[in-house]
Amino acid sequence: MKVFTQEVFIPKKELDLKGLGDLQRFYETRLRSVFPPQHRVLRFVITETNTEGYRCEFDLIVSEKEETSPLFSQKSSIFDFRRRSFESTDKFTAVLLIPTGIGADIGGHCGDGNAVARLIAAACDTLITHPNVVNASDINEMTENTLYVEGSIVTRLLMGQIGLQPVRSNRMLVLMDKHSEKFFNDEIINAVSSARITLGIDCDVYEMGDGTKSLSRYSESGRAVGEIYSIEKIFEVIEKFKSKYDVVALSTFIKVPEYFHEKYFHDEEMVNPWGGVEAMLTHSIAELFNIPCAHSPMMTSGEIMDIKLGVVDPRKAPESASTTYLHCILKGLHRAPRVVNSSEGVTLEDISCVIIPDGCVGLPILSCMENGIPIIAVRENKNNMKNNLQDFPFQRKNLFIVDNYLEAVGIMTSLKAGVSPQAVRRPIKYTKIL
Repeated sequence: MKVFTQEVFIPKKELDLKGLGDLQRFYETRLRSVFPPQHRVLRFVITETNTEGYRCEFDLIVSEKEETSPLFSQKSSIFDFRRRSFESTDKFTAVLLIPTGIGADIGGHCGDGNAVARLIAAACDTLITHPNVVNASDINEMTENTLYVEGSIVTRLLMGQIGLQPVRSNRMLVLMDKHSEKFFNDEIINAVSSARITLGIDCDVYEMGDGTKSLSRYSESGRAVGEIYSIEKIFEVIEKFKSKYDVVALSTFIKVPEYFHEKYFHDEEMVNPWGGVEAMLTHSIAELFNIPCAHSPMMTSGEIMDIKLGVVDPRKAPESASTTYLHCILKGLHRAPRVVNSSEGVTLEDISCVIIPDGCVGLPILSCMENGIPIIAVRENKNNMKNNLQDFPFQRKNLFIVDNYLEAVGIMTSLKAGVSPQAVRRPIKYTKIL
């Protein structure tokens, strides 16, 4: 099996995107025939909107032969959605999204979204976020009221396909590639042991021999993507152990050009080259096995040992201070919620608002547009996506574009209090007479 990204331009004369129903119909009637046979879509992103149409990227998993895997026999797709009929107001539940591999100024490097996540968590009852926001190598500062949820599982939650069941703890399995130098595998075991005695996790380690091959690259939009070959080898290991463990942590190689590691630390504009493949790996596993998972890249000896980095950008410092990059995902997966039926646990009905970097458009945002869930878009978190959210048909007063995350928390708090943001600003407009 292979996982890769396919870029598609959709003219507006073929798709006038007013809602998720339009996208779902277009996919079923037009796009299915464009993609290879035996494919399944793992991720959908609109990278640019202009007067002509939409530049889109689809992450696909494809089998090169007839495949009996449930992944290819499922009739459902990521475009299936459920409209909610009400909003639960018992608690205020916010979703914080910073998509992987888009070069976000905040949260696009190495867990530099942690402070933002802590700020937002302090202003709501429950925060749902994904690994990219809080993964910082040996650091993860998520709060007790934060749910650590793999990115594609967040998407399915917001599409109304699943619910999330909070847990007290999970049984965890770490799958690691076999390194040519025993030192690195020993350090991963030491990292797991450290988490066992500090976090109290229940975790075992499995060393994979001839594993998958992953190659990082950039799409035309500048988003970090890549290719993954022979991913079924990981599937086979998970299938073997899935009845004994609740979550899976991955430490595997992702191939990048030799100069990328040093260049990443000294080029402020370079998009993290590993994040795209990491997302594709975890999306594949979550889609097939319905289990929480997260990934930390295993570096080669040359990437780690032979480079003198010196003082680096603070947003990337956690990576330079770590060897295994593993502790963050062990902490996150320790209490990651389980995937349950769409009527159980935390559901689409419980979502109070979603906070995103300005310009990002994917299925979560389109679902919020469909369901009237407030979107708070942050201008200061600049990124490579080129969409004007105001061009999309959001319901009245459900799109808030703010300058920074401090202002985002103010909007979020006003929503929680049921206070119109316009009521606390001056000058105030006269009451509208219809």
